[in-house]
Amino acid sequence: MLQARGAALIDADAIARASTAPEGAAIPAIRTRFGAEFLTPTGALDRDNMRTLAFSDASAKHALEAIVHPLVTKEIEIQFQAAQAAGISCVVFDIPLLAESGHWRGKLDHILVIDCLVSTQIARTVARSQLSEEAVRQIIRTQASREQRLALADTVIYNEGLSLDQLRQQVEQIAPYFGL
Repeated sequence: MLQARGAALIDADAIARASTAPEGAAIPAIRTRFGAEFLTPTGALDRDNMRTLAFSDASAKHALEAIVHPLVTKEIEIQFQAAQAAGISCVVFDIPLLAESGHWRGKLDHILVIDCLVSTQIARTVARSQLSEEAVRQIIRTQASREQRLALADTVIYNEGLSLDQLRQQVEQIAPYFGL
């Protein structure tokens, strides 16, 4: 919604997915570290297989992050420089693991958290990702808590029970703060 008002959007999750897609920048290192059984027939990261390993073996999760996160950080910087060169005054960094990363807080002018109940987060993720509820709960257990994310926030939009129009109205109210 901020992008529709002129902000540039840098989506860390989309960058991570591109790096693990067929011929993505992370694929050679993933193949070397984990083996071909962690790639799909098309050459992408086998997310289901990796999810099973990563959530049962913390060292595997850290090894995957050590491959993917530097690539994501590099691409974020490239996209940010391009936005600045284009004269865009507001850049929205969509960083799902912002609280977990530790290094982003000092690099951002403002942190906006879109919040909801954990039960809603689970339902939305199940609907979007076609994962089981237990798989989503397992993922959530490895992430920063809702309280930790809220503690980082400069602004919070509570997106519980809001229609898309109501959410848009809340975004419209805060957009001027970002020069939009």
